[in-house]
Amino acid sequence: MKPEIQPNKIVVLSGSGLSAESGLPTFRDSNGLWNEFSWQEVASPEGWKARPEAVLAFYNERRAKASQALPNAAHEAIAALEAAYDVVVLTQNVDELHELAGSTKVVHLHGQLSYARGTSDSPKRYCIGSAPIVLGQLCEDGTQLRPDIVWFGEDVQHIEDARQHVASAAKVLVVGTSLSVYPTASLVKVARGRAEKILNCLYIGKVPYGFNFLRGNATTVIPTVVEKWLSQTR
Repeated sequence: MKPEIQPNKIVVLSGSGLSAESGLPTFRDSNGLWNEFSWQEVASPEGWKARPEAVLAFYNERRAKASQALPNAAHEAIAALEAAYDVVVLTQNVDELHELAGSTKVVHLHGQLSYARGTSDSPKRYCIGSAPIVLGQLCEDGTQLRPDIVWFGEDVQHIEDARQHVASAAKVLVVGTSLSVYPTASLVKVARGRAEKILNCLYIGKVPYGFNFLRGNATTVIPTVVEKWLSQTR
């Protein structure tokens, strides 16, 4: 059974295009990380087994760069929505720019760079901030620490909770993603027909049914959308 729509609820689904405007590289575009690195080698369980030191080096660099980045105007606008709405941010991004901007309900679907976990079936999760992970650094269960990142072939985190959030939202804002990574991209399909639905990115192959596509930089488009939505509550 579908949950009831909550009239005051906004769900934001964000992707790497949003963080790109804070200086962090995307993965799939023409200048993305997967043009420089092989995801099979640095972002898969098989790559981890073959060359864990290469995987750690890749994510140590990502973590260091993310720790130096600052939220942009779009992050700040999304956080400002909390002044009038119940806002849940579902993000594919592994940085914490939403939190730094002031968003208080952020669900990381693909993990977080600032956390590490062991490699057992029931690993403990540790906040490591911007610190690197090195070989020989162990979880308390005795297994090697790895980045708390969802690699290719692994299950997305919190996906069922995310579906419930989208299905109960009166407004759905998708920003900075071309919806090419599944199953996260499938979340737009559970947005309700009578919900207001906006998609903002630079390029998308096919706009999801019922979404209003606003092409452009998030730092330009999103503050305008947010100001409109906030004005509706005044």
